[in-house]
Amino acid sequence: MRQGRRDGFREFAEGRSGHLYRSACLLASGDTHLAEDLVQETLGRMYLLWGRISRIDNPAAYAQTVLVRAFLTHQRRRSASERPVREFPDSGSMATGSGDPALRLTLLEALGRLAPKDRAVLVLRYWEDRSIEETANAMNTSSAAVRTRTSRALGRLREQLGGDIGEFADL
Repeated sequence: MRQGRRDGFREFAEGRSGHLYRSACLLASGDTHLAEDLVQETLGRMYLLWGRISRIDNPAAYAQTVLVRAFLTHQRRRSASERPVREFPDSGSMATGSGDPALRLTLLEALGRLAPKDRAVLVLRYWEDRSIEETANAMNTSSAAVRTRTSRALGRLREQLGGDIGEFADL
């Protein structure tokens, strides 16, 4: 029985770790070391509860929720004077597909200047393609708060990027 659960978790972790890592990189504004730590923490928490989690409808969505909450917890704990070193991964490791690497870096830098909760709401809504309700559940807040935060975060991105952010939608 235990071996079967371990094998099930191992299969889940191998299948989802790449996606979790890409999401974590976006949340961490390209800080690959923090992204790795967040994924490790997420998988560790998932392993501890795997017997219960494996019976829910969507363990992948639950893992994304754990990842976002781990990120937000990390941001609350971090010292106000601590600043991460910005080293960006190779252009192929953040997302698949073609695109302008300089543009990707610009977007990552703009995301990095947002507040952690603003960054989390944008990653969940537009990178993870989650609904408002799913995002609210992942962030442990109301749907109205998600709508407000999304609107304000997009406004801040527009200010930073100067003009229409629609040109970035094809990334």
